[in-house]
Amino acid sequence: MSMSIASPPEPPGVHPPGAVIRRLAAVLVALLVLAGTVVLGAVPAHAGSLGTGYYGDSGFLGAYNTDVDGRQGYCIDLGANSPFDPTSGPQTVTSLDSLSRQQLAELNYVLDRWGQSGDPNLTAAVALYVWSVADPGVYNSHGMSGDDYYVARAPVGVRGTILANLAVMRQEAAVNAVTDPSLSVSIAMSDQYAGTVTVAAHPASLQGGAALTGAVFVDGSSSRTLGVGQYGITGTPADGVPSYRIEASMSVAAAGYGAQVDLYTTPGAQRLIAAVAGSSTGLSVQAQTPMIDLDFQPQIATQVSSRYVAEGDAFTDQLFVTLSKGTWIRLDGVPIPITATGTLFGPFDEQPAEADAAPAGAPVAGQETVTLTGAGSYTSPGTVVAAESGFYTWVWTIDKAAQGVNGRYLTDSFADRFGQMPESSVVPFQPVAMSEADQHLAVPGDALTDTITVSSANGAWLKRDGAFIPVVFEGTAYQVPGTLPPTQAVLAETGAVPLGTVTITADGPGVYTSPEVVAPQGGFVTWVWRAHKATQPEWVRDYLAADWTDEYGITVETTSVRWPIVTTSLMREYNVHPGGRAFDTVTVTGFPANHGQFAGDGYWQADNDEVTHTVYGPFATDAVLTDDLDLSDAPLLTSITTPARNGVYRLGYTDADRIEPSEPGFYVLVTTFDGDDRVQPYRSSPADVLERFFVPPTPEVELPVTVITQATATARVGEPFADTALVQGTIPEGAYLQFRAYGPEPADAEPNCTSAFYQSEQIAVTQPGVYASGQTTTDQPGNVYWIETLYDADGTILVEGTCGAPGETTVITEQPEQLTVTTQAVAEVTLGEPAHDLARVSGTVPDGSTLVFEAYRQDGETATCTDAELAFRSDPIALDGPGDYTSEAVVFEQAGTYYWIETLFDANGDEIHRGLCGAPDETTTVVSVPTVPKTPELPPSLALTGAGDWMFPFGIAGGIFALAGILTLWFGRRLAIYRERHGYVREEDEDFLALFDEQS
Repeated sequence: MSMSIASPPEPPGVHPPGAVIRRLAAVLVALLVLAGTVVLGAVPAHAGSLGTGYYGDSGFLGAYNTDVDGRQGYCIDLGANSPFDPTSGPQTVTSLDSLSRQQLAELNYVLDRWGQSGDPNLTAAVALYVWSVADPGVYNSHGMSGDDYYVARAPVGVRGTILANLAVMRQEAAVNAVTDPSLSVSIAMSDQYAGTVTVAAHPASLQGGAALTGAVFVDGSSSRTLGVGQYGITGTPADGVPSYRIEASMSVAAAGYGAQVDLYTTPGAQRLIAAVAGSSTGLSVQAQTPMIDLDFQPQIATQVSSRYVAEGDAFTDQLFVTLSKGTWIRLDGVPIPITATGTLFGPFDEQPAEADAAPAGAPVAGQETVTLTGAGSYTSPGTVVAAESGFYTWVWTIDKAAQGVNGRYLTDSFADRFGQMPESSVVPFQPVAMSEADQHLAVPGDALTDTITVSSANGAWLKRDGAFIPVVFEGTAYQVPGTLPPTQAVLAETGAVPLGTVTITADGPGVYTSPEVVAPQGGFVTWVWRAHKATQPEWVRDYLAADWTDEYGITVETTSVRWPIVTTSLMREYNVHPGGRAFDTVTVTGFPANHGQFAGDGYWQADNDEVTHTVYGPFATDAVLTDDLDLSDAPLLTSITTPARNGVYRLGYTDADRIEPSEPGFYVLVTTFDGDDRVQPYRSSPADVLERFFVPPTPEVELPVTVITQATATARVGEPFADTALVQGTIPEGAYLQFRAYGPEPADAEPNCTSAFYQSEQIAVTQPGVYASGQTTTDQPGNVYWIETLYDADGTILVEGTCGAPGETTVITEQPEQLTVTTQAVAEVTLGEPAHDLARVSGTVPDGSTLVFEAYRQDGETATCTDAELAFRSDPIALDGPGDYTSEAVVFEQAGTYYWIETLFDANGDEIHRGLCGAPDETTTVVSVPTVPKTPELPPSLALTGAGDWMFPFGIAGGIFALAGILTLWFGRRLAIYRERHGYVREEDEDFLALFDEQS
């Protein structure tokens, strides 16, 4: 335990006046002695003198200057003379008089610690300590404590300080002084780099400088002052060495320790002692470890070169090699090679979960090796190529056992984790679709759909978060230009018109049905599907390999929207006598212009080029001639076939197609077409009164009056509709006909004819014939029920229909919201006669819309409607809503075929609809002026049978009356047509033409 030494109350070297006087006296005495010696003999080389201390009345208390080596020594002989004579030494002695080795060690300690001080309070205390140990008998022989006795040599004011210093010296010497000081150093390693240095010393208070080779202390230094204890160290081998050792050295300045002192002698005078001085008293030790073999531990972190890898491209991985332990071993200055193996697992249909190791059975796309020669960056060779879609992830390993002799330098094997995102790449998948139109055949207005089977063309359909990645497919239904099936091609052909585009979001591979697209008109409609990256949600795009589009015109993706045909016809006469002949004119429209020329292509059937006109009868009554008449077992008179082409066909005029009834009764001509892949099946109605004729039995005086009616079957809200009546029999003078319309009523309700919303004028009936009600409209949908009433001149009802009778219902439907245009051009005219086109506009018509008609003359088989063929263009016709719009009449200058095209423009002049070139019902054939065939002779008068002579005048009168009526109808219609063609039409002609147009 260290004690503090008291400081003097005065500055060192400052003494009381009395002491100064005494010191001066002593100096004078010494000078006298010296002078004497000079006189008496030679002066020695070294002599003692008073050092730091106090000179009192009773003597000196302090240190002597040895003058040999400049150190201060202390007297050990109290009774001897002062050592002013030449002094020799020092001599280091390990024994002195009868002192024990411990006493000698304590003297050495005190002398070394305080003996050379310049403080008289310390040197005085040292002198007292030396005397009390080296000469205790004399020191304590004065009848009192030697401390008290000898301290009296010092001034009174410092005596307490001196004695306090003396107490400290005795206490610390007893504790710290050792007879044999020692020092040892040892090194212990806990691993290749971490260890401890242990310092042991006697006494434990020894400290000294320690130095390390091949290691540093925990503060990073390689040298520092150490005392007794353990100190952590870290080995610092040179980079790349396979082994190294650590050395530790330590030196302690051990002056003042041990059982020894330096002795100075002066003949005949006191001996002086001082602490052993010099380096010989220092302690030095060394320690070293055995050679420490080194290893190192590389570890690999990777980052794929690209997150998304295209099919056919190489997978590459960027390796970042670091060391978790040691430095890379070098042999002969060259780094040892270490082989790292990378395994690319995949494909997976979604990002695999991260794990310590790949799951059992995980697919492997390939392996690569990289030779590592130090920490840094490496790139994998890129020998594994992306073969199919999926998620791929790298796992890199270093197998210690596979490194051969170099394995001894590795601490352990290494493997990184499976499924890490930075080590994973994605090969995008390629969504594709195979489609098949759900409707092989359809009719205008049908809803068309397509079924697509979607899949990935290059592997798995990828997932994210457990769900298939959704892909949006766009399907466009194209109206194929012209009338023939499309030709398969990469791009849609010029003139193909998109009818609508729909989308399907495929949430994985499977079968999907598209939304509906309406086919507005006849022709072929083909689907084209695509899946483009730009139309996908942004997060989906990187997972898709490329844009995909299927081809245009694939047969199974095509629907034939079959053209509807229409026939209008009129028997030349209604009454035909038995054995006479009937004549009919049938106008056929709706066939494609090239119908009959298409021979089929293996998928689509060839055109059926035959229309059949069958005359059924006789029937006992015309009441059975309704729309639902079963013709399979009906009596058949004859059948006539004509080509399935647009045109006007005159039936019964030649011997080959004679219509020659032999039995009385009612007959009807029904036109049928069996249909083909381009045109719908068709059958005219047996209820069509304009296609009937009657073979009367032997004429009677008076025939019963009958009325047969046929109303417009369907109309839309706001469109005109009407009723017609065929009146037969003997018509009384003054008879008139009235039509009434009731409703509209719900279709599922019972017919209700309580209150008529329309009543025609009184229509005079003067002879058998067809009479029209006049047109009306309604602003509500539903069923409209017609009732015709025939009155005599007195208003008595002769014949009245019934509510809801067959053929007397007009079904009113809502106007379609979609703007649609259907057209009907005059099918055939004679050169010089006017032609025109009619457009029926339905749906919502934008305000300010206009309609323009154009006609193009054709010179070849292919429909062509360019400026070079333009023969007529009408002025814009303002549209005031849905309805029928007729072009102005045009007289074409050349015979031939003309294709009409109608075009709708909005208020800004932008085109909103344009018809197709060569569309059915849009063809006018201009024929040269025909040679009028010789009119067949009319049959002779009906023979009279089954009656007496009195019936003869009545029979002649009835025949003349009926013949006059028929001729009147025939002649009136021809006259009206003639006036219309030459631009002179009277109001009554319009009514007459309207009567027959309603039947067409």
